Amino acid sequence: MAQMIPIRDLKDTSAVSKLCREAQEPIYVTKNGYGDMVLMNIEVYEEQQTRLEIYEKLASAEQAVRDGAVHDAEDSLKRLREKYHV
Repeated sequence: MAQMIPIRDLKDTSAVSKLCREAQEPIYVTKNGYGDMVLMNIEVYEEQQTRLEIYEKLASAEQAVRDGAVHDAEDSLKRLREKYHV
């Protein structure tokens, strides 16, 4: 379940830092009962960024397949062997 803390809790930076290090998900900070910002453990953030990059590359590859911009590996290798007489 998502953790939420009020913005006034940010005054205790050591406790917030510890909470971020221990959490494996974002921590939502509220102000006057409404969402205001998100805090996150740096390792979790970097993992999410890496995952997003992978998803973007997969989406790009899938689009290339849909557009017909990819070639069969066997045909490509055959053409390269013929071209370089290998």
